[in-house]
Amino acid sequence: MYERSSVAELANSLRQELNRYSPGGKLPSSRALVDRYRVSPVTVSRALARLAAEGLVVTRPGAGAFRAPARTETAPSGDTSWQEVALSADAATELVPRSVDATGVLVTLAAPPPGVIEFNGGYLHPSLQPEQAMAAALARAGRRPGAWGRPPTDGLPELRDWFARGIGDTWTAAEVLVTAGGQSALTTALRALAPPGAPVLVESPTYPGMLAIARAAGLRPVPVPVDPDGVRPELLAAAFRASGARVFVCQPLFQNPTGAVLSPARRPEVLRIAREAGAFIVEDDFVRRLVHEDAGPLPGPLAADDPDGVVVHVCSLTKATSPSLRVGVLAARGPVLERLRAIHVVDTFFVPRPFQEAALELVGSAAWNRHLRSVSAALKTRRDTLTTALRTELPEPALPHIPSGGYHLWLRLPDGTDEQAVVSAALRAGVAVAPGRPYFSAEPPAAHLRLSFAAVAGPAEITEGVRRLRTAWDETLG
Repeated sequence: MYERSSVAELANSLRQELNRYSPGGKLPSSRALVDRYRVSPVTVSRALARLAAEGLVVTRPGAGAFRAPARTETAPSGDTSWQEVALSADAATELVPRSVDATGVLVTLAAPPPGVIEFNGGYLHPSLQPEQAMAAALARAGRRPGAWGRPPTDGLPELRDWFARGIGDTWTAAEVLVTAGGQSALTTALRALAPPGAPVLVESPTYPGMLAIARAAGLRPVPVPVDPDGVRPELLAAAFRASGARVFVCQPLFQNPTGAVLSPARRPEVLRIAREAGAFIVEDDFVRRLVHEDAGPLPGPLAADDPDGVVVHVCSLTKATSPSLRVGVLAARGPVLERLRAIHVVDTFFVPRPFQEAALELVGSAAWNRHLRSVSAALKTRRDTLTTALRTELPEPALPHIPSGGYHLWLRLPDGTDEQAVVSAALRAGVAVAPGRPYFSAEPPAAHLRLSFAAVAGPAEITEGVRRLRTAWDETLG
């Protein structure tokens, strides 16, 4: 971590000094920079490489580093107005016009302004990520024989086998495809299982990224309400009958955003209902590895109880590691596996082998289980801190369910609350929160907020974030 910080600091210092040199002018030697800034030669080399990648510096082996020539004036842009007609013309022939909108996804991907507390993040804070273990795994992976060669299109057999064992005892590597993370797997699954214009059943509320996938593919999301015990079977059966859908997408474990877990009584009902409808269940098992310390034994994936190929299972390593370790899987049985494989290959060819090798190194190391235990304890502490702070400082929103896994809480705001006004006031107060509206495929029953406790620095920042949210609440409703 120190070396990385030193590189960034040196690069910033050199960037500010570049105006002292004319284009093509020679910068001080590496030895002079080492002496002036009291850093290592490696740090100097990396800082100069960063400036070279930015186009600010040109390095010449044996000669040194030079300020890059001034960039030429950007040519005036052309007239792109014709694209409005071209991009809208397709909608005239589509049963369900495609809606390519990443707004709901960008809420959790966009970095907040400096000083803003990130209650809207969807990934672990860097302090919770296994950075050292991942770096070591990547270094070991890079030295493996054939690590930079072409992998099997389905993925490395050893990695597929590891994921299969995590799904259930009866699953094998032959039923698993390695994908570039969970989002890619969901995209492949929906493209494989539903033609454009078809309805697809979704939990309500549900993950905005999945709604975005469905709409971009020209599918029609049909909501099925969720309560603290998961999706309601009687409404699921009614939705299949009314819509004729052949796909249901769900998150049975620590559902996003409610945190609900599909109850033991409902699990066989959901499988039976889908089977009788001749439909597939796409199971997004996205946070199984983010269980809290007090959770107790977890139910297995739905796929573990499904011998008939009803369930297409999706999971990944990303949520439990880093947003950049995009390694996940699709698992399925029967003829559908070949269709999934074909679309996966056409879209991506394969997941880069170094990433797969690094994932294998990581999950096979002693550091992996230590990391999971550490994250489990930290998430419980953060959840409890956020829950206590909300009940003390901001009791007005209802907190109907406190999950024992995942990384967020789902708040229902009082009737009549202007959700967007609260979100905007919160940002002015220095805290970013996720509005509830993007989680609903139809009109929401009430205003909501989703607060993540995984992307912040720690308990102290959580407490401060709730204090700022109180200020925003008073500004909006006081």
